[in-house]
Amino acid sequence: MASVRHDPEVDLTVEPKQPDKSLGELFSTMTADLSTLFRKEVELAKVEIKDDVRAAGKAGGMLGAGAFAAYMTVLFLSLALAWLLDDVLPRPLAFLIVAVIYGIAAAILIKQGRERMKHINPVPEQTVETLKEDVEWAKAQKS
Repeated sequence: MASVRHDPEVDLTVEPKQPDKSLGELFSTMTADLSTLFRKEVELAKVEIKDDVRAAGKAGGMLGAGAFAAYMTVLFLSLALAWLLDDVLPRPLAFLIVAVIYGIAAAILIKQGRERMKHINPVPEQTVETLKEDVEWAKAQKS
């Protein structure tokens, strides 16, 4: 049978953390602290979500610009092809070059927009982490 050793330097008595306050005062303080904590968490969530919305807006703008460039590609390719078939002159080749430039721009913008969208996380990670810490703090206050 294993024996339990008692270390004389360790005090096993439990004393209240704030013995001079009544239960009502302690409850009032805890309620006020939780209220303040909740407000701070909401503020933090707002800041995190605002940053994510801003990033999503920029990525969406790039995707929109890429879509517009793709539209211009189709427009100029159509005009170039029509003029090429109608007239065998260098002018349609100029329109073809412009269409290729728009096509390259569309590909670059769409690729960059997609890459930025991949890095957007809609979950406010910092708020989730601090909420977990708050639960641990509240548990510690109960004991």
